[in-house]
Amino acid sequence: MTRPARARFAALLTGVAVTVGACVVPAPDSPDDLVTSLSLPEPGNASQIPQNTPLPADVTMCPASPLPSALPPPGQMPAGSTMARILQRGRLIVGIDIGSNLLAYRDPITGTINGFDVSIARQIAQAIFGDDTHIQFQILAGDDDRVSALQSGAVDIVVKTMAATCDRAKDIAFSATYYLANQRVLTPRSQPVNTVGDLSGRRVCEMRGTTSLVRIRRAVPSARVIAVDSWPDCLVLLQQGQADAVSSDDAVLAGLVSQDPNVTITGPVLGQDPYAVGVGKQNVDLVRFVNAVLLQIERDGTWMQLYNQWFGATLGPVWSPPAATYTSAP
Repeated sequence: MTRPARARFAALLTGVAVTVGACVVPAPDSPDDLVTSLSLPEPGNASQIPQNTPLPADVTMCPASPLPSALPPPGQMPAGSTMARILQRGRLIVGIDIGSNLLAYRDPITGTINGFDVSIARQIAQAIFGDDTHIQFQILAGDDDRVSALQSGAVDIVVKTMAATCDRAKDIAFSATYYLANQRVLTPRSQPVNTVGDLSGRRVCEMRGTTSLVRIRRAVPSARVIAVDSWPDCLVLLQQGQADAVSSDDAVLAGLVSQDPNVTITGPVLGQDPYAVGVGKQNVDLVRFVNAVLLQIERDGTWMQLYNQWFGATLGPVWSPPAATYTSAP
């Protein structure tokens, strides 16, 4: 290569270097310089409840349910009964939520809906049809949807972490308790909560329409309560440092722990919620039938097997299913 040619080539390289160099973005002085310049997104409809909002009335529970009926053989439901109509239709329609890991969720690999609540619903279908495949799940959102779906007859039953409160019992009927939940607190492992007072002034995430939200506002009026539409939204806020804690039933929190090992269930028990199967008030025979199914799975060990399958590893052992409370009144 001649000297003029080498000079022209060097000039070309210099031009390329200048052009490339103009596209390089200098690295920040530290990783936080770039991260903190971005605002973290919040789940849709997340909102903080103003602390001057009047406290709601205390939540009272009404777990008593009609006595169980005699359990007929599968496929042989009493003529004219609600169960016979379901058998004739060919499927049990169940209102459920698929946003609660371990309770009711869609398996990302198989696409099937699984969980403790789902297993309870399948036991009821099994008792009617002789197998648990004759079942249709209808996804429901909030508390109002659960009640209205039963009142309208859109679903036969609701199995959706629904506490048998006296307020709800004015509009729908409840089975006996199939799970007794303890409301506790979820925090990062590095920031445990030991007393209720530890939540004073801290940001606590709750799902709208739940007994947990009512209870935390009454127990810790100074807490900054953030309301969202689903419990996974609370986990996102906790992971992003936009909430300090989540308070809900232990079964719900166990599902969040299974998704993130960096969080833990901690603190005292703030209250108890007797989960029950919701049924339309007009279908008392179905309530009695469901109670008979729940009594059967208690006696034959199925309930304990389901508890151990879904919650045993996170919540530890229990020694018996929840005690049923019955009333002879319809």
